[in-house]
Amino acid sequence: MAESADDRLRLLIERIERLEEEKKGIGDDIKDVYSEAKSVGYDPKIMRQIVRLRKLKPDDRREMEAILDTYKNALGLE
Repeated sequence: MAESADDRLRLLIERIERLEEEKKGIGDDIKDVYSEAKSVGYDPKIMRQIVRLRKLKPDDRREMEAILDTYKNALGLE
């Protein structure tokens, strides 16, 4: 017997709610790791930048760094 559209919608909404709760829990875990890192002397702000950089493909990272260097030089930040 096929489930009704209302049941299907309810199940989808409940699934999204569970995933949102899991996402919140993972976010809290990540905050805890950054707090732990800070308590032993690491800089969480820099660590976040490193995590962002590591997500990039090497070519994309090199391109971004080259553009950043160009901007910094133009503004006399080097």
